[in-house]
Amino acid sequence: MTAESAAVIPDTIAASLRASILAQQDAPGSTITESAVAVRFGVARPTARIAIERLVADGILRREAHRAARVPEFDRDDIIDLYDNRLLLEVAAMESLATAGTIPAEALSAHREFAQTHVAGADIAFHRALVACQPSARLARLHGLLLGEIELCIGQVVSAALIPPDTIAAQHQQILDAVIAGDAPAAAELTRAHIVGSREAILQHLDRTTDG
Repeated sequence: MTAESAAVIPDTIAASLRASILAQQDAPGSTITESAVAVRFGVARPTARIAIERLVADGILRREAHRAARVPEFDRDDIIDLYDNRLLLEVAAMESLATAGTIPAEALSAHREFAQTHVAGADIAFHRALVACQPSARLARLHGLLLGEIELCIGQVVSAALIPPDTIAAQHQQILDAVIAGDAPAAAELTRAHIVGSREAILQHLDRTTDG
């Protein structure tokens, strides 16, 4: 094995674990141990540890001292707090993009991919690209701090079809249209409605599963 391939393996494992977590195949509350990951992917435990730590750093997994990593579980307060902050950041980002009237190519590509595949990764990539390409590096960094938790919520919405994928794709298109048109108020309002709709869908799903 070359040094280059050895460096790539943890990234590949982390990407596979991320996709599994976002698809709810490793459900919220699941324990992700180094030994289990090593067996699952046929690698040594140090390699599994590196992959897990990358997901911990991204907020996809949580790990307390001397404990195995776990897929985070969010209660109502967690979701409300996360989405309140997401609203502030993404609405500001769309207003800024609309002022310039430009859309990053990465966002257009992710939008097309989601419309065709309905996979959570493309939905996440759409929002990530829009925020990353607005002018404020500080706003992008703040969004990055929340992105792992945002990914987990988007993964739940998409995997459980809490909102029809065609509806999500249509809302993305409306946001893009407003940004391209340079209509900052419309871009902000459409983004706000999109995020609030996602939050309410998750909260309703949480209430149903908790009551059940």
